[in-house]
Amino acid sequence: MKTKHLILCALFAAITAVLSQLAFPLPFTPVPINLATFSVFLAGGLLGAGMGAASQAVYVLVGALGVPVFAQLTGGLGIVAGPTGGYLLGYIAAAWLTGFLLKRLPQNVWGHMLSMAAGMLSCYVLGTAWFMYQQHVALIPALSMCVIPFLPGDILKIVVAAVLVRKLSRVLEV
Repeated sequence: MKTKHLILCALFAAITAVLSQLAFPLPFTPVPINLATFSVFLAGGLLGAGMGAASQAVYVLVGALGVPVFAQLTGGLGIVAGPTGGYLLGYIAAAWLTGFLLKRLPQNVWGHMLSMAAGMLSCYVLGTAWFMYQQHVALIPALSMCVIPFLPGDILKIVVAAVLVRKLSRVLEV
């Protein structure tokens, strides 16, 4: 890998760590609202599938090692194995799928938003499946705790990220 690629992977892992701290806990779910997925969309959109996923894998690995980079300054394997761990692993899949689709769909805001929506869906599937397994919760209650309350914010993050990726990709030239 080029030095530039390594720096960008580290940068997006750090951005995800910072945006994870902008979190708002909800009383009915262990899954907080945070801005981490915004960084995931930017990583996949700007770095591409491989490097975007690598940046998020670095983020998850650093957190799993105990560095408090996850929401509310938490870290450790217990968080990755806990109720929100599937979403953390979903960040890797979401960045990869966003980057993969972004290169194959029309190069406009709509194509970018569709790529990011698919990436978000992959994160929801992995995260919700793990939440259901880990918490012994059925699908409908899991969706009402882990997906439905997050849809408006995630739609907004997708729209803003799609516009930013269109603007920044010309400057970044990865």
